Amino acid sequence: MPTMVRAMRTPEEVRPRDRRRQMPSEKLTGGRERAWTATAIVLIVLVPLLDLFVPPDVHLAHALVLPVALTAVLVGSRRAALTAGLAVLALVVAGAERMTLATEDVLVQLGSLVLLSVVLVGVSRLLERRRLELAGLRRVSEAVLRPLPPRSGPISIASAYRAAEVGTPIGGDLYAVARTADSTRLLIGDVRGKGLASIGDTELVLGAFRAAAHRQSPLPELVASLEGSVRWGLNEHWDAADGADAAERFVTAAVIEIPDHEPWVHVISCGHLPPLLFHREKVTPLDVTDPAPPLGLGALADGGYTPTTFAFGPGDRLLMYTDGVTEARDANGDFYPLLERAPGWTAHHPPLLVQAVTDDLEAHAAAGLNDDMAVVALERDPHQI
Repeated sequence: MPTMVRAMRTPEEVRPRDRRRQMPSEKLTGGRERAWTATAIVLIVLVPLLDLFVPPDVHLAHALVLPVALTAVLVGSRRAALTAGLAVLALVVAGAERMTLATEDVLVQLGSLVLLSVVLVGVSRLLERRRLELAGLRRVSEAVLRPLPPRSGPISIASAYRAAEVGTPIGGDLYAVARTADSTRLLIGDVRGKGLASIGDTELVLGAFRAAAHRQSPLPELVASLEGSVRWGLNEHWDAADGADAAERFVTAAVIEIPDHEPWVHVISCGHLPPLLFHREKVTPLDVTDPAPPLGLGALADGGYTPTTFAFGPGDRLLMYTDGVTEARDANGDFYPLLERAPGWTAHHPPLLVQAVTDDLEAHAAAGLNDDMAVVALERDPHQI
């Protein structure tokens, strides 16, 4: 298992381990490419030489495909084509030396080598294209879903992200942090859908939050601004061809604000899962008193957005997450029991808390996660206020 989702993993941003998301092969670079190409050429030269010293009924020609295959996977299509040409030439030379070039057996070997070489070079080109696509997706993901800062004012932050689609660094889950003059604001959300199909909506929500969250406007005004931007964007870019009705496109979200010098956290939930408050040895879900509809469905809201205020003092921690965590299933089909597991992590600071959640989640859903997943942990400085 992951990954929204970066080359190095820091204590502040923890990505779940996921071997399934790795490419089946990683291309060598620089000097290692040249070294392997030289090794492949040496192997190709050795085959016809060794062929001179084995009995006539022993054929080493099949060994020529090995350096071609490895070059195609590890180096690239151009050098694979060069290696394939040398392998074919080596087989021709070996046949000429034995005066068996025109025999049916050697002709079959030659045809097979040419055919396999063409296939391998084609596969190599596909791998190169896939690598380029993934590199482009990573650049997009880094621009859209920026790494959260390790600290915002008196708040320490750690996060983890994993996209549902293998090899895709970003999906429909999202998070962002914004700093005002005297508070920290955080958004966590879940776009309807997952993987590549939801990236556009993810970008829309994050862009709207970043454009408005740094202002000093009250939290309800910020969420109302998000609702307006999301509703406009989802309808403006709605495509009937994707099979979803415009009214079915929405974003669940939780938006919080933590004042620097007051022991509170203000929460507005738009159909999102409640944050978990870690206070000393106790874990409590922060269920808001007046939840709002998901973003994009604001026409259903009655009376605007009302924040619920909870105590959040020095040393307290918050764990925010998406349904990719709570809806992960084990082999028996049971959901991941986050609220039951959380009391075992009350002593963990944000990086260790995020790591504990992701490790335990991976152990629970050993067969893999089927939805995007995001986790964010925050802690107020124990010596602040």
